[in-house]
Formats: sequence, structure tokens, C-alpha cells
Amino acid sequence: RGLQPAHFSETPMTPQEETIILEARDILGRYLSQNPVIGSWQALMDYCALTVRGPIERFHVLYLDRKNRIISDELLSTGTVDHVPVYPREVIKRALMLNASALILIHNHPSGDPTPSEPDLSMTKEIQKGCKYLGLTLHDHIIVGAGTELSLRALGKF
Repeated sequence: RGLQPAHFSETPMTPQEETIILEARDILGRYLSQNPVIGSWQALMDYCALTVRGPIERFHVLYLDRKNRIISDELLSTGTVDHVPVYPREVIKRALMLNASALILIHNHPSGDPTPSEPDLSMTKEIQKGCKYLGLTLHDHIIVGAGTELSLRALGKF
């Protein structure tokens, strides 16, 4: 992508901070598994930020039931500092295996800039085509940056 890393240092967390982060993930995960994920946009953004942010690109998919509750949060791929391989076929295959009705794509940009790249946009369109053909709903693709999350649906990118 040619983006330069953000000017912030990765300071190690204390054991207490690591425990707090793990507890927050657990609380948000329980909340989202019992409540419609689409009904609480802020909880979804908080969950994305806690789950996906990091020094390498990670691609997650939230697979949802008919009531938009999380069936599974799947880490489908990890990559490098500026690339993560994503296979639309595998994303959709897993949705069918889980009997999901909808999905939300999530990945991070370790550079801190959540601006979507052309490969991000084309991969999203490929997954959207497959979902439409098979009767699945692609709710959104969220890109997590440094302290901010960006929704491709909100940007009108699909």
C-alpha cells in the first residue's frame, strides 16, 4: 500500500492491563452473542477494535444468525504488516457450514490508516457477489485503524 507506519510506539502492556483487555473482550463477546450485533453499532465497533487491532493484518468474519447474533467470530487469515490473504470461497464456505444468514467482514490496517485499498474493495465485492447468489447478507466490511474504525457500507463502497 505504500503507507508509512504511524508514529506511535508499541509499549508493552502490564499483566494487569492484559487481564483487563481479556476481560473486556469476554464481556463484549458475551453481550454480542446474546444481543443483535447490528442493534448496537458502538458495541460492534468496540469489539472490532479490541479483537482485530495489532501489528500484523488479521482478517476476521463475524457469522450471524437470522436475528443478527454472532454464531462465530472466525479469524480466517493472518498476514504481514501490509497484506493479508483472503479467499472469498473460504469465507462463504464457512458461512454455509455454520448455517449463517449474514456476515460482517473485519480486518485491520497496522499502519493505523483505515482507508480501504483497491484489493480491500475488490475482495469485498467478490464476497458480496457470492453472498447475494447464495442468499446470504453481507452487512459490512469494517477496517480497524489506530483508534478509529471505518465502515465500507457507511462510505457507500458496496
